[in-house]
Amino acid sequence: MNLSPEDHLQLANAKQLLENPGLAAKITDFIGSPIEQGFALLPKSVSNGIGKVTEMALMKASDAALFTMKNVPHEQSSDRWHKLGVAVSGGVGGFFGLSALALELPISTTIMLRSIADIARSEGEQLDEVATKIACMEVFALGGESNDDDQAEKGYFAVRTVLANSIAEAAEYVATKSFSKEAAPMMVKLVTVVAERFSVQVTQKVAAQAVPAIGAAGGAIINTLFIDHFQDMARGHFIVRKLERKYGDELVKITYQAL
Repeated sequence: MNLSPEDHLQLANAKQLLENPGLAAKITDFIGSPIEQGFALLPKSVSNGIGKVTEMALMKASDAALFTMKNVPHEQSSDRWHKLGVAVSGGVGGFFGLSALALELPISTTIMLRSIADIARSEGEQLDEVATKIACMEVFALGGESNDDDQAEKGYFAVRTVLANSIAEAAEYVATKSFSKEAAPMMVKLVTVVAERFSVQVTQKVAAQAVPAIGAAGGAIINTLFIDHFQDMARGHFIVRKLERKYGDELVKITYQAL
């Protein structure tokens, strides 16, 4: 069994989104200099605290009422409205500087998670299903490398393999206890694994905002690039999941890797 020409093209588009280019490259194009210059400007206190702030942001986003949208599969996602919301929060964060990260990041992450869920719905996902909710969280781990990654742990399917055990455990608990305090330990474990990768891209965003003269307008644009990156990851991810439901996991993976 092979993918139809139309589905083969969809998978090729998904791979293009998932594998190219990274957030750092997009930001570098905007600020006109290598992102490494921004890293050098980050105070150590900020660099060391980003991991904790990222975990907190993901936990707050996952606790929020993000899946209250009507479950209407294939309805077009509202990408522009979510971009606007994140741009506004980025503008506020850019105005107040790096000290506002702990306030700005949970807001922008919550908006992004809602946008990810919106994209999931547009690709035929059922938002009331546990697997869909966890797959939305999974998107934050895509397109960013962990500090402990080796060559075998890079790429879309490699990241999904790394996350598989944590996702399976979280899904099992949430299925019986819903997103409640009883299921919290498993969700914390999943969020910790996701946050390790998400924090890499948060650090890239913060480093760009540390560049002199970025300010409020620059913060808004960087946040727009930030959500644009994760909207791309979400679109690619949920196209792959849609095709997996149709053709099975193995055939989609083999076809993806052969592209």
